[in-house]
This record gives sequence, structure tokens and C-alpha cells, in this order.
Amino acid sequence: MLLLRNLKPFFRRKSHYSFGILSRATTLPGEITSEFHEICCGRTFWSSTSSCNEMIGLSSSNSRNPFFFHNVAEFCTLLGQEKADELLDNAAATSGSDRGKEAKYTTREMVDFTQIHINKLPRVLIMGRPNVGKSALFNRLIRRREALVYNTPTDHVTRDIREGVAKLGNLRFKVLDSAGIEAEASSGSVLSRTAEMTGNVLSKTQLALLLVDARDGVLPMDLDVGKWLRKNAPGMKTIVVMNKAESLDDCDGTLASAAGEAYRLGFGDPIALSAETGLGMAELHETLRPLLEEYVLQNNLCADEEVQDNDSSSEDMECKLPLQLAIVGRPNVGKSTLLNTILQEDRVLVGPEAGLTRDSIRAEFQYEGRTIYLVDTAGWLERTKQQEKGPASLSIMQSRKHLMRAHVIVLVLDAEEIANTRRSMKHVEVVIARRAVEEGRGLVVIVNKMDLLRGKENYKLYKSVTEAVPQEIQTVIPQVTGIPVVFVSALEGKSQIAVMNQVIETYEKWCLRLPTARLNRWLCKVMSRHSWKDQAAQPKIKYFTQVKARPPTFIAFMSGKTQLSDTDLRFLTRSLKEDFDLGGIPVRILQRTVEGNSRTSTSSKNKQSANRMMERVVSDKRTILAVENSSTT
Repeated sequence: MLLLRNLKPFFRRKSHYSFGILSRATTLPGEITSEFHEICCGRTFWSSTSSCNEMIGLSSSNSRNPFFFHNVAEFCTLLGQEKADELLDNAAATSGSDRGKEAKYTTREMVDFTQIHINKLPRVLIMGRPNVGKSALFNRLIRRREALVYNTPTDHVTRDIREGVAKLGNLRFKVLDSAGIEAEASSGSVLSRTAEMTGNVLSKTQLALLLVDARDGVLPMDLDVGKWLRKNAPGMKTIVVMNKAESLDDCDGTLASAAGEAYRLGFGDPIALSAETGLGMAELHETLRPLLEEYVLQNNLCADEEVQDNDSSSEDMECKLPLQLAIVGRPNVGKSTLLNTILQEDRVLVGPEAGLTRDSIRAEFQYEGRTIYLVDTAGWLERTKQQEKGPASLSIMQSRKHLMRAHVIVLVLDAEEIANTRRSMKHVEVVIARRAVEEGRGLVVIVNKMDLLRGKENYKLYKSVTEAVPQEIQTVIPQVTGIPVVFVSALEGKSQIAVMNQVIETYEKWCLRLPTARLNRWLCKVMSRHSWKDQAAQPKIKYFTQVKARPPTFIAFMSGKTQLSDTDLRFLTRSLKEDFDLGGIPVRILQRTVEGNSRTSTSSKNKQSANRMMERVVSDKRTILAVENSSTT
């Protein structure tokens, strides 16, 4: 029985409580009756037998087979009988001489993964047939709900390669979530293209986690995935993971039966875990740790990181902060193709099918020395009854979440559809643009598929589209003037420089800060050229200052009760954007009233406080005199 207090459940992270002995009988073996082990977070301490017996309520009869709990890299796990016997033998050997000292059994960390640069971390790919819990394990490892998880046996939710940094105890590595593999998929289909993309990623990874469903056992499709893996990555180190094993028990033989079937894959000992509940993550940690440490030591990644840290300066890091960029738009307008063009690689799946992207894919890249996080979102659709449930609703919610996190939003339009409908933006696109403006984000409009309007027969149509789109956008979104519009063809792969230059320019405007002296000089010129209807009722701005950036926010301190009207605010906003070149970003102007008699009010307050001090002093003197008179009498 286990009678220690504050014992956390198994497989909980960051446990800092003590663990004791779980005994099947009453006392410890006679040869070590003088001492016993109490294990606390990987360390062994000493305690007397009497206190042990009092703590766990043991009698004088003999007992056998004690069990120990041990902390393994911030995970709690049950030690096997061999390890428990080893601890007991060490206790018997060192009972007299090493009392009070720390035992030799400790968890030694060979590599500190937190000191390795994120781009040099080892890569681990999660793969398997569809609907075995790959995305759930991905979310468990990165400790966030980033990948979409939905029970769809007949459909594939994940289609692109998603990447994140896994935090498993003291381990850090890059984990990749892949689409479900079907080896018998027809050529040219979506499944065959996702399998081809997974094969390309395999060449850049060091380990693979092959997931199977422990409840269903090893199916023929799992065997096909194993054959496909051996064919595409012959030397890949593969670990078989039996997911959804929370309902299996070793007592009734269900766990042993599932493990026996997993051996048919031919990749060694399987690991039973549950990505939903976190069961078995300690065993996964102990399996991955020696493999990852070996890779890090062989490639000398820690030494490279130290050199890199010495060369880098803090000033450069502060000057170029990471930029969050989100690509949004309706389905099948070329968002994924534009992302591949910007990254100059086939990062996400593209094709003629509408709604091909479901997950919001986040990619990191460097452009002109600046770190940029680029997010490709799923296509925005108008809400219908069919989309209120299922993967489509999750995709829309995820797209809205990334729109809120972004600094600059790229709204992609279809040039061919604009030419056919004679309309630049539909209702969904107007909603996206207005929401971006309301949230205070920078906005860049990209008109894609311009290659379809080239040629002599489409010359007039091409010219009319390039002239009409900026004017119509300004009419639909009057809150922001000067929204930049870029006409590109992402399929040709030549639009990276034009798009990124406009994004960087918009981001720098979004982060702009203007000094107060320059703003007040500008204010005097602007107020003099503005035509006021009534000079007597003209609002008086005492001074004008910027209080924050991202987006630029200004405050006009007014003297008197007269406030700026909506027309005056629009005039100041338009003048700010024209004079300081702030087009394409929202500008906010707030008003504050400054009291004119602030000095007289402060002087009156000082007089009141001085009078109160005089009263206190007088009262103290009176009490002192009263006491002296009473003493003399």
C-alpha cells in the first residue's frame, strides 16, 4: 500500500513531490532493515527503519518485492523490479559508511536542449494511416491545440505538413505532423500528393514515429504504411507508437496482445500511450532521449550554438523584430501557391480543388535579415448550416484566430473572377478587410492570377482591372486611405520581391513613432489651412502627441469644452496619412480635455494642506501646554 501524501498521478509533468515505497507485504527484507530509500525527484535520501515503519505502518513479519516510484526528467513513472532491486542492493552496501550522502542513482542530462538554436534541433516526423491520432499527439508534444483534431474515418483532416517545437520533459526537438498515408491511392489524387510531400520531408528528418491504433490492432493498411516507409526511407530510425491505449490493461492481456501485433511491423519494441490523456509520455521520453542526444553530440550542435550566441548582438535583434504575416482570402484564389512562391519551396499542398487547405500552416523564413512568420489560412466561406459543424467550422475559427495575431494581413483576390463579374470584392472579402482595419492591422491587397488576363485580346480588360480595383477598394473601405494593391501571378513564381517589399513597407509604417515636437509643428500648419465655419467655436488643441504604435495612436489634448467633431477628426487623419505617408494602415486619434485652471487648483490644494498642518501643530502645542500646567499644579 502507498501512504505518502501529495502523490501526483502518473505521467504528470513537473512533479516536485516525494515518492516512497509501495510494498505488497509488511516490512522490508532483513538484510537492509537498518535503512531504506525514499526517492524524491530522481535523488535518493536516507531514513531510519523506525520512521519507515511508522510512516507506512509495517509490522515485524517479513515482506518481499518492494516497488519504487522514480522521477524521470520531470515525469513520474514506476520503476521495474530490476531497478528496485538495484536500489535496495545499493542501500545495503552503503548503509554504514555513506549515511547522509546522496546516492549514486541520479538522472544525468547529457545534453541541454534548451541551449540549441531552434533551427538546429533534431526533427521527428509523426506518420501513419488516417485517423490514428497523429494530430492529437502533435498537440500533446507542443502543448498547444494548433492542429485540427476531428474524428472523420472517411475523410482526411490533415493535408499539409505542420511543424512545431516539442517540449517533452527536458527534451526539445522539432516535431512534424503529416497527413494520413494510403499506399494504394491513385496517381494524381490528393492522397497521392500528400504521400509524395511526406516522402520529401522524410529525407530531412532524423526519427519517425509510426502510429497505430491500439484498439483496432495492426490493420493491413498499417502494414502497407510500414512497407512504404522502408521503401522511401530505408535507413530511417522508426519507433512504433500504439496510440489510444488508455483502455487497455496488462492484467487481462489486452495490452500484451496489442503489443504482439505491433511486432508484425518489424520496427522493434512498441510504446503504448494515449495522446488524449498523456498516458505513456514518460516511456516515449526515455526512448527518444538517447537517440536525440546521440544526434546532437555527433553533429556538435551545442558548440555551434555557443559560437552563434557570441557573434550575435542584442541591438540587431531589437532592430529587427519578427513579423507576423497572414494570408487570407476566399477558397481557390491562390493563397497556398503564393506562400510557396514567397518561401521558394513546395511547403504546402496546392491543386485545382477548392478548399484544399484546412489547417492554418505556419512557416518561418528570413527576408533581408528579418525573421518573418508566414501563415497560410483556410479559405473563408459564408456560413451555412453544413459548415456549423465539422472540419470546415474549425478551419474558419482557426483562420480568424490567426487574423487576430497577425501584424500585416495580405488579402488575396482573383483577377479572373474580377474581370468576369465586374466587381473587385465580394461580401466575404469586404468583411475580412473591415475586420483587419477594426483590429488595427496593416492591410495589403494582392490581385492574383494576372497571367490569365495577358495577351492582345485581353489588353483592355487587363488595363481596366488595374485601374478599377484600387478605386473600388477605396470606396468599399473608406476608413483607411491609400491601401496598397499589388498585381501578381503566383503561379509564375516571380512575385516574391514585389509582395515582400510592400509588406515590409506597410509593417514599418505600422510601427512608426513620431516625436511630439514634429507633430505640434505639423499641427500648426494643418490648423491654419483648415476652413472653419465659425472661428469663435473653433476647437483649441493645446498639444498633439503619439502615445503608441502598432497601429499609430495619437491624442489631441483640448483646452476648453469644445471637442473635435467627426469631420475634424477625419480631416486630421487624412492629413496625417498624406503628410507622413501612412497609407494602408489604420490611424487612431483620441481626445482628452485639459483643465485651464490647473495652476490655481493646485495652489488651493497646497493652501488647504498647509492649513491642516498648522491646525495639527497648534493642537499639539495646546496639549503640551495643558500637560505642563497640570504637572505644575
